Amino acid sequence: MRMYDIINKKKLGKALSEDEIRFFIDGYVNGDVPDYQASALCMAIYFNGMTDRETAFLTFAIRDSGERIAFPGIEGVRVDKHSTGGVGDKTSLVVAPVVAALGVKVAKISGRGLGHTGGTVDKLESIRGMRCDLSKAELERVVNDKGIAIVGQNANLAPADKKLYALRDVTATVDSMPLIASSIMGKKLALDDHCIVLDVKCGSGSFMKTPEKSRELARLMVDIGKAAGRKMLALITDMDCPLGNAVGNSLEVIEAINTLRGNGPEDFTELCVTLASHMLALADYGDYEDCENRVKRVLADGSALEKFVDMTEGQGGDVSWIRNVDKFPKAKYSCSVTSSQSGFIYAMDAEGYGTASLMLGAGRNRIEDKIDYTAGLILNKKPGDKVEKGEIIATLYSSAVKDFGASAEKILLSTTISDAAPEKRPLVWDVIR
Repeated sequence: MRMYDIINKKKLGKALSEDEIRFFIDGYVNGDVPDYQASALCMAIYFNGMTDRETAFLTFAIRDSGERIAFPGIEGVRVDKHSTGGVGDKTSLVVAPVVAALGVKVAKISGRGLGHTGGTVDKLESIRGMRCDLSKAELERVVNDKGIAIVGQNANLAPADKKLYALRDVTATVDSMPLIASSIMGKKLALDDHCIVLDVKCGSGSFMKTPEKSRELARLMVDIGKAAGRKMLALITDMDCPLGNAVGNSLEVIEAINTLRGNGPEDFTELCVTLASHMLALADYGDYEDCENRVKRVLADGSALEKFVDMTEGQGGDVSWIRNVDKFPKAKYSCSVTSSQSGFIYAMDAEGYGTASLMLGAGRNRIEDKIDYTAGLILNKKPGDKVEKGEIIATLYSSAVKDFGASAEKILLSTTISDAAPEKRPLVWDVIR
């Protein structure tokens, strides 16, 4: 079997066999398949797609490319949640502490930033001392002790995904349905969690731009998870506009902490409550309404925030930063983007806002790029808000970029102002069970 023939077969739009897919994954992990051939196959998959059967084969090959982690030492029901990626999407930083505060165990594996979307691990690492590289033994200890841990992939967990994830980020092959589905489910199924809730984003700031594509991806991942014996549920959620008001690593962590204190933006808080309630219901903690009431209670009484503190302490982070968010470093430079006309904010292209944040240093253009944790933006207005000419739409921050001209222009080009306010859009479009 030759990698050349596998690439050529997919280039011609033919379905790959399980043996061919495993030959590629095994070879890429052990170094026999170089990056340029892996890139070529990813691009062929991007243009020609994969059947559901191929995608399942790819998912299970990624899952089996490294260590399969069971948690015999962790007592209780374990629930995981994963988002397909969005702009300002820091929901894991809220929903994981919320459900942990209610007794569900969370041993969560999260990713880094991909394209114009942020990564949970990058955000957590903006906290001084925070470790997301725990060993399996450390992860079990923290989850048993604190009830929660959010970590990155270690070298032994789905190593094929870790390599492909970084490669896709810099080869314009991120937004491919089979590559997204196999990446998410490959690493999710490598862990022995009981229940998985998926947050499948839909809109300009997501990799799936239409409700139809989002439902297709959700259904594909739910079916793969069910075939592997997991309890599955997926929500289709809106990502035409950035979620919350903050975009950028430390800025998003601060907003998540404020949300755990009960002071979060309305849209972000609403989605966190919805996701956490579905996670609890899937874990048989009651019907949805009862679970929703419990979620609101732990947000109001401060116990969810204390779980975030517990997690930070368990992973070596400086808890004083959580108690006092003013300790987070501030960006050296800032810029206010103002409106050139009066009216209503009709739309904000989430992808454009995410790209502007990337331009400021909040993400990576190359694998080796270092992230500026202080970089990003704060939205001063959201769709439906009235704005006057000269009023601030967004404030940009960076410690790496002094000239804000290009990023400010990107914000303006990504903002539509109209004489009339838009209709309010639902945050949750559909639930796939």
